Amino acid sequence: MNPAAPPAAGHAGDPVTDLARAMSTHRVFSALDEADRHALAADMAVERLDAAALVLAGEDHHLQLCWLVQGLAQARDPEGEAADLLLQPGELIGAISAQACAVAAWPVHAVSTVTVARLPQDALLRWCERVRALRFFFPGLASGPAAGPGAQSEHGMRMSLITRPVGSLLRHAPVTMSPGDTIRQAARAMRDARISSVLIVDAEQRLTGLITDRDLRNRVVADGLDIERPLADIATLAPVSVQSREPAFQALLLMARHNIHHVPVVENERPVGMITTTDLTEHYSTSAVHLVREIHLQPDTEGLAAVAGKVRGLQRSLVDADATAYSSAHIITAITDALTERLLQLAQARLGPAPVDFVWVAAGSQARNEQTARSDQDNCLVLDDAFDEALHGEYFAALSRFVCDGLAQCGYIHCPGEMMAMTPTWRQPLQRWSQYFRSWTDRPEPKALMLTCVFFDQRAVQGHGALLDALRREMLARTRGNRIFLAHMVSNALGHTPPLGLFGQISTARSGEHRGTIDLKHQGIVPIVDLARVYALAGGHEAVNTHDRLMVAADSREVSAQSAHDLRDGLEFLSMLRIRHQARQIEQGQVPDNFLNPDTLSNLERRQLKDVFVVVQELQNVLSKRYVAGRF
Repeated sequence: MNPAAPPAAGHAGDPVTDLARAMSTHRVFSALDEADRHALAADMAVERLDAAALVLAGEDHHLQLCWLVQGLAQARDPEGEAADLLLQPGELIGAISAQACAVAAWPVHAVSTVTVARLPQDALLRWCERVRALRFFFPGLASGPAAGPGAQSEHGMRMSLITRPVGSLLRHAPVTMSPGDTIRQAARAMRDARISSVLIVDAEQRLTGLITDRDLRNRVVADGLDIERPLADIATLAPVSVQSREPAFQALLLMARHNIHHVPVVENERPVGMITTTDLTEHYSTSAVHLVREIHLQPDTEGLAAVAGKVRGLQRSLVDADATAYSSAHIITAITDALTERLLQLAQARLGPAPVDFVWVAAGSQARNEQTARSDQDNCLVLDDAFDEALHGEYFAALSRFVCDGLAQCGYIHCPGEMMAMTPTWRQPLQRWSQYFRSWTDRPEPKALMLTCVFFDQRAVQGHGALLDALRREMLARTRGNRIFLAHMVSNALGHTPPLGLFGQISTARSGEHRGTIDLKHQGIVPIVDLARVYALAGGHEAVNTHDRLMVAADSREVSAQSAHDLRDGLEFLSMLRIRHQARQIEQGQVPDNFLNPDTLSNLERRQLKDVFVVVQELQNVLSKRYVAGRF
């Protein structure tokens, strides 16, 4: 390590003055006035490091803030594999995020010769107390003494990326180009602006496409493409995007689901910036994206099973980071989706392309984006009506068996009721699926109601999604306003009731293996899921996620806005209790379950738990009077 002056190389001025001058254009330090910038610069230690040198060790992230003043650096995962996190000049690493994690952060190495400025964490804390504007940029810091590497969430981020608006993370205005601009022009623009992507807009400045440095490498250089060709020839058209007011979690989720590292941020279809994995500096945020990337690199089920073993650690990290249950479940489910997609790819690599169109459909909690680290599998196959059992049956039997067994190897146990695509009954052409739903709604017997509860919650994972869209449209048309069917559904839902005793007190199991506990899933979460499903069936709503169903149901007045709000809050509370309970079990080396002893809760939590159960019980009674009373 060689002490050196920061930028303005060739300028013979005072190093502190030069560093303060560099701060005046930095996205964070420019919030300080000139005197404070000079004083902060004086507190920093500046170093010049050669390429490949260690900039910041993973175990040292909590000790200091490191500002990459000049040059490029790269973050690497704890195993030392390249993480594709290329850090640009201006990047802040270290104390900005380490407080949110109870696990070691990734080490950072120089890619080129770099200049870095370091500030001890305790000094950064003092500056955050002195200059209030800095607190916005360093929400992960405690206001008290410096916390250690195992700091928990109460000293963690006050403005987590899980809830923080994605627009607040934008570093600069987007670089945009027209579809007719050349590949050469785009490459020069990216070089000059030192960015890894450009956005393509139409004449009205609406987002139409995206070009990344990977596109230039894989679609141009590797194929020897003429660099004078228009960008439209290599662009990703109609890219997924996120609204600037949405939480950064939404950008994270899109990256995880689509295995991408750039997401345009838009307002009214017009781009306002680009968010990348580098921008999502918190370890728990980027880990989901890179876990998905790791999944897509695996060559076999053994590799996938090894990666799947990290899901429980991810859930623990999300709890430590104070992520909401809603967002945690979406992230965990995104990992399941990625495993399913990769297994389907491996199956087709072995068996060849599918002989007819199909869509692999997630059912149950995976369809609702409500999974935790402990889940079984519910899935099915919807095949094109061109399917012929004699010609195509063997192929789809082999494909579904490979995927379901692969998921089981990854920890998602086979459904005890065999409601999986590997079961011939749930591997059928569209016409047969339509017959299933007609039969279930026309003759709602107990088994039919149980199957409806599983298969009404459906979401396409991979394949020809139009097949599922057609099925769901028909299904919703048959349930909307169907009072006889809804009455049976409500009666079936009342089989799951909150654990309240005669005098309204929480009632725990009196005997057996789970004595003294309540079943958070079947006695707490499932009743809310059932209510939301009935509201969706009654209104013919397409939403699948329970939270989203309650939002839509309130808008259509299937339930009052206040009751929907109460149920959403109740679902979040119960789900959070469940996730934290499972995280504690994982930490202790136990198999996670859903059985919680209320005595482990605070008095406030027990009162809130009781209040949630009372709300659910009251709304179950409302539906019972609306649909069930007088039915027999």
